[in-house]
Amino acid sequence: MHTVAESIDRLNRWIGFLLAPIIAILTLVIVYDIGVRFVIGRPSDWAFDISKQLFAAHFMLLAAYGLYARAHVEVDVLKDLGSKKTQAWLDILGYLIFFVPFMAIYLSYTWSFAWRSWTRGETTYGVVSIPIYPLKMIMVISGVILSLQALAIVLRAISRLREEE
Repeated sequence: MHTVAESIDRLNRWIGFLLAPIIAILTLVIVYDIGVRFVIGRPSDWAFDISKQLFAAHFMLLAAYGLYARAHVEVDVLKDLGSKKTQAWLDILGYLIFFVPFMAIYLSYTWSFAWRSWTRGETTYGVVSIPIYPLKMIMVISGVILSLQALAIVLRAISRLREEE
């Protein structure tokens, strides 16, 4: 159980370190667009769409890393009052009651949404038609890796319960 949780952590750490520089690329695209707007008096045809897609990919794919790093909001006030066993039970129940149903709905809807986009070859509007379907598939991928990270947290909680006994 510990090995599975460690492998999931390693995967999300790797994804986090690999994708964190997207924000620098996004910054360069925005600075380029501002420079072009200043020099020729109008924005580029592609930079706004690319910046939206880069930010969306950055946000979605790093959500699992945020869960790994415990950067998401939790009700720590209640958890901190309890023993390690109580904290483990709160983790398990919280993920089972709130996270699992939400992710089941999220993954079912995003899968059909992304698959429809992929089969149609959906692109952006305007002069430059940038493909949207990879970004929509990223929604599914982010849901899967976020679910895996939640599984790692639940596995650790189960391990803590076993240690307490």
